[in-house]
Amino acid sequence: MVKLRLKRCGRKQRAVYRIVAIDVRSRREGRDLRKVGFYDPINNQTHLNVPAILDFLDRGAQPTGTVHDISKKAGVFTEFSLNQTKFN
Repeated sequence: MVKLRLKRCGRKQRAVYRIVAIDVRSRREGRDLRKVGFYDPINNQTHLNVPAILDFLDRGAQPTGTVHDISKKAGVFTEFSLNQTKFN
């Protein structure tokens, strides 16, 4: 199963996170399938590759709680629901 979750990067006391699609059994800094975004909690900046996220969600990937909240603020799930109704 694939999850969309955070991968820690950056220095000590200055964490930034990549949002990645990764296998559930991999560890936090393990090998990811694809990088789909970036999140900096200190400066409150996000950059999301929305088409890639929608593609993984269509394939059945599950976002973690934090990634779900970040994506929801960016409006990814409204686009996801629009795509679902378009194809059904």
